[in-house]
Amino acid sequence: MTTDKDIATETVDLPRWRDRKRYWWPVALLIPLSPFLSWLLVDRLSLGLFWATGAWILVLIIPIIDLISGRDGQSPPDHAILPLQKDRYYRWCTYLFVPLQYAGLMFACWCWVNAPMAMGEKIALSMTVGVVAGVGINAAHELGHKSEAVERWLAKIVLAQSFYGHFFVEHNHGHHVRVATPDDPASARFGESFWMFLSRSVIGGLKSSWAIETARARRRGKLSWGAQNSIVQTWVMSIVLFGGLIAVFGWQIAPWLALQAIAGISFLEAANYIEHYGLLRKRRSDGSFTKVRPEDSWNSDHIVSNVFLYQLQRHSDHHANPRLRYQSLRSSPAAPQLPAGYAVMIVCAWIPPLWRWLMDRRVLAYYDGDLTLVNTKATSR
Repeated sequence: MTTDKDIATETVDLPRWRDRKRYWWPVALLIPLSPFLSWLLVDRLSLGLFWATGAWILVLIIPIIDLISGRDGQSPPDHAILPLQKDRYYRWCTYLFVPLQYAGLMFACWCWVNAPMAMGEKIALSMTVGVVAGVGINAAHELGHKSEAVERWLAKIVLAQSFYGHFFVEHNHGHHVRVATPDDPASARFGESFWMFLSRSVIGGLKSSWAIETARARRRGKLSWGAQNSIVQTWVMSIVLFGGLIAVFGWQIAPWLALQAIAGISFLEAANYIEHYGLLRKRRSDGSFTKVRPEDSWNSDHIVSNVFLYQLQRHSDHHANPRLRYQSLRSSPAAPQLPAGYAVMIVCAWIPPLWRWLMDRRVLAYYDGDLTLVNTKATSR
């Protein structure tokens, strides 16, 4: 595992490393801009299907460009990590997501009320806004891991759109502790369909995060429902946001706000589903689990989806070194490898027979066919 001391080690005679994706990271901002892009395409081409432009970017355009551009293949060497960590340019690439996200949400609300749209077109725009919310949760994931207060507050603000504020607590203090074990609601079990996993992860994550946050409050002698509770803070943000938008645009936007939130949560949970499917951490002789290794997460190194998702696909290194910022994450050849980028795999996860055909044999091959090493539905340890 890379420590702060390790990444602080620099040698003057080492060659300077250059991030070839450096000026491509702002391309990820196309996602929060997609409501505006949807309106522009519909206005110019008079085709209502373009209200779903955000969804088309995620499930069609990114996979096609991934296929053409191939795998990334570039990881920063150890001596380059400290300069990357300190380079504030990369932080602004995530900071800018927040105002663009909310500008797009307000514009979508205006469109739901004022644009000439049929019911199906309003649903399509909800899917676009849902993609923004889902990728926004990923941006919150990046920001929420950091120690700077401004980034942690930005993470909570981003999560308000999807009403999924408990993710801020559960991911950092629940999932990262229990990842790739049967006790983790966000680690999919072998043979478990996405649709079964979805409810288990949402409900289990909410229960777990509330238990974590109330225990923290008790240790500090605070009320469970007090202002210091991070979940309460994010719920209040969501209530204020939704209430303010409804006050400005009217109750007719309420169903679409709910639909986009559900879509955003579903996109996020689909990513959770594919990240650890069937993987189980090794056990010590006393039955406890070993520390998290890169091998406990599925890795993917497809360059375009890495740019759009702030290298979430280098999930193996993220779990092994959770303090590393997205630009510093390395691909992990030793980890099990997904056959495609997240955009493709999310679509496959929605179709359980296709998913199991693609992934079950890979899980079994990774563990040499030994089901005792697999995180299965039947496991209750």
